[in-house]
Amino acid sequence: MGNQRFHMKISCVWLAAGLLLGGAAHAQAEADWRYRVQPGDTLLSLTGAWMAPPRTWRDLQQLNRVADPLRLRPGSTLRMPVAWLKREAGVAEAVFVRGDVSRERGATREPLAAGATLQSGDRLRTGEQSSASLRFADGSRLLIPPGSDIALEQLLVLGRGALPAVQLRIAKGGADSRVAPNAQRLPLYDVRTPHVNLGVRGTEFRVQADGATTHMQVLSGAVHADGLRADVAAGQGLLAEGAARDVSPLLPAPDLGGLEPRVERLPLRLAWAGGPAGAVTWRAQLYARGDFAHLLLDAHVAEPVAAWPEARDLPDGDYTLRVRAIDARGHEGAAADADIRLAARPEPPFIQSPPPSATVYGERAVALAWTRNTAAPRVRLQVARDAGFADKVLDTPPLDGNGRQLDLPFGVYHWRIASVAADGRSGPFGDPQTFELKPPPPAPPPAASEVEGDQLKLRWRADPGVAHYELEWAGDDAFAGDGVQRFQAAQPELVLPKPPPGRYFLRARAVNAAGAAGPWGQTQAIEQPAPPVRWPWLLPLLLLPLL
Repeated sequence: MGNQRFHMKISCVWLAAGLLLGGAAHAQAEADWRYRVQPGDTLLSLTGAWMAPPRTWRDLQQLNRVADPLRLRPGSTLRMPVAWLKREAGVAEAVFVRGDVSRERGATREPLAAGATLQSGDRLRTGEQSSASLRFADGSRLLIPPGSDIALEQLLVLGRGALPAVQLRIAKGGADSRVAPNAQRLPLYDVRTPHVNLGVRGTEFRVQADGATTHMQVLSGAVHADGLRADVAAGQGLLAEGAARDVSPLLPAPDLGGLEPRVERLPLRLAWAGGPAGAVTWRAQLYARGDFAHLLLDAHVAEPVAAWPEARDLPDGDYTLRVRAIDARGHEGAAADADIRLAARPEPPFIQSPPPSATVYGERAVALAWTRNTAAPRVRLQVARDAGFADKVLDTPPLDGNGRQLDLPFGVYHWRIASVAADGRSGPFGDPQTFELKPPPPAPPPAASEVEGDQLKLRWRADPGVAHYELEWAGDDAFAGDGVQRFQAAQPELVLPKPPPGRYFLRARAVNAAGAAGPWGQTQAIEQPAPPVRWPWLLPLLLLPLL
């Protein structure tokens, strides 16, 4: 008995989903457990092992019409009413916990950890993107998704540890249950919600409860609901709202066509084709590959795409996406599953320059710059003439540093970079960037100057593709110091006040519509002469001494 109790306590359970106390007790009172007789069994030994007082071996003898209580035929069966069996405290084990999951036991509330033992009266709550999986003594399982509040109202083992009896209450949220069948189909797993009580005999089903309604979908087996004469069968859903009960068929699985099997960027975004007909929204869940006890991410979406920023917490590896369509009644239909591989690390660096779709003006040279991933500081650089990178002009081995100067012919190019880890493993490439390398605008031709009255007019030849011109005027050809004057002209001409006599220097450059300036043109020297001396008016003054 001690070994059996120890085995029972280390066994685990996935909670069923809620609870039916009164109806379950009545059903158990009328139900029989069929025991297969083993060599050496007697009614006296079986009563000591299985029966609760005040039942005696005589009750078993009368019920089964056994002539000799000391001689039982091995392989034959005996009826043992469930209500007569001994009841011992049972346990469940948390086999998986993710995120904010708490357990309340009496006045104590603490985080739930994987491996923890649960008992009758425990209450479990899951936060956003948090989940837990439980396993009971008979192997039944319960998955508690995010935003749920579930109480383990009763965890019992009937008889000699053979029959677990579980009663659960769902205050809100949901529960996905897989209840191990028993040969007698006894309703020993019960679920209570605010709107309906469910009796489970070995089945797979889901329950979602909110403030106004309870939804339940049966995937296999059958579930009995109070208020209904017939059980809810596999492929059907129950909507309970007050005393109303509505049973309808579930939607088939959605179409996961178009889903990319390999994901190389974060945040995680998964899109699928959609459907089936009748789908209003969808529920998407991400699990460890093939392990539906390990729920990692959960989302209700209005479009056939799920985006999870929280996926940054997940390591690269293999996962399974499970998607169910939700109909107008709120029922989740059959699930479609698809395996995906997350391979987003090391994450690529950020691009610094040139900016996207930039036009770079220079003498066949362009400078590329990026940030450095501290976890993978080297990079792999690709430059191509086409967006598909089939016509590559550069594909480097791992590079150190955060930039590269390239000498390329004029033209349009696409480039991308990927981080390289210390072990040589290359991560995914970032989004490709495009730039066009063009020659700079031509330098304006030498300016012709003209003095007209108090103005100095400068004109030069116009060039195509020029948005405006920039000019500098200075007293020395180095164009240095505070005396440099700067001007901007929309047309190939400039009018200045006539300067004082002296020698001046002028240079100009063209600027295109993208704001790129060409080289300075040749420096022009301008001589502003002194005005001629007017002698005739001085003549009378010169003649005065002669008078």
